Amino acid sequence: MRPADLAGTGVPAADRATAAARAGVLGLRRALIDIDLTEPPSEDAPPVTDLARGVALADTLYRACDYAGAARLLPGLLRDLHTETAGPDHPEALRLLCDATHIASTVLRSLGHPADAWLAAERCRDAAEAAGDPVLRGFAAYGLARAAVACGSYQRGQTLAERAVDDLAKHRSRPGGPEILGSLHLVAALASHCRRRLDDSREWLTEATALARQTGESDEMGMFFGPTNVDIWRMSIEADNGDPAQVVEIARRTDPTAIPAGVRQVFYYADTARALTRLGGQDREAIRFLLTAERIAPSTYARPPT
Repeated sequence: MRPADLAGTGVPAADRATAAARAGVLGLRRALIDIDLTEPPSEDAPPVTDLARGVALADTLYRACDYAGAARLLPGLLRDLHTETAGPDHPEALRLLCDATHIASTVLRSLGHPADAWLAAERCRDAAEAAGDPVLRGFAAYGLARAAVACGSYQRGQTLAERAVDDLAKHRSRPGGPEILGSLHLVAALASHCRRRLDDSREWLTEATALARQTGESDEMGMFFGPTNVDIWRMSIEADNGDPAQVVEIARRTDPTAIPAGVRQVFYYADTARALTRLGGQDREAIRFLLTAERIAPSTYARPPT
């Protein structure tokens, strides 16, 4: 059990990078409050091409688990994108705003601020609705479902994911459709697991596996969807209350570097460590996996679990 579990609150940051990331949360929260699409923008913004480069940089920082860097960059980027949604390039600005708010939601969730992650996911949903794109709506629903589960609202997360699966199934032939659909199956599996419905969770994972066979390893819309990511999700779901032997078996045959992002690789190492601990007699190997996870994403290990 972590110190935060005992105290019921966050503990002081274990390193400067984590402290810097947490310090950026307030600025990010304020920006998310400011970028309400029903309010007119008040300042000029850089060209949309420059904003696209900013979003790409924020994504790179997030993938590398540099949450402090992403948290510093995102507030100004979000405000500029909000301004640009009122300009002639508004379709592209709305798409970029979906991406940026999705990154913000994930960073906030990773730092242990699930309610702020929910706000970011709502802003993503607003941008997706304004864009009128069913794939972006599914993308936003994924973020909302993840944030709901992180808040402990498991039934709400389940409902959001299932509803989005039904909506997106009619548009699965669009670019990004299969990857977002598969990712929604994964979050539905997670919500089912949190509701202690392991059999339902495994059914969702089976459907995600079938979709992953169709897509192969894909980085469409930054979702990392594919066989490797489905296996990593399965490991997370089985690690605590499922079959730890299966987790270790999956780990032996899985190459986490097939996903070129530390933000996903970290779960492979952490969940393998948990499974080895449950099996017993393999503490040395479990510690080795856990230290690798901590080296990849130290900020993830200095916060309460979400």
